[in-house]
Amino acid sequence: MFPPAPESTALAQLHDQAKREAQRLRREAIDDFWRCADAVWQRSQDLAQRSASRLQARLARRNHASTITATKV
Repeated sequence: MFPPAPESTALAQLHDQAKREAQRLRREAIDDFWRCADAVWQRSQDLAQRSASRLQARLARRNHASTITATKV
């Protein structure tokens, strides 16, 4: 029929370029999301481990103190 107009060819190229850029940005955003999610997960694991260690030490001190008190009585 009619040959494509130069403007429509340029517009189609621009559209394709925009789609490629959107896909690239989407991949980066997904990668960033999972990287941050992994960091949050690791931080929560570290905090849980620290809390468990502190609780264990507190219970050991309490148990040791009650043992000393029981032997004095």
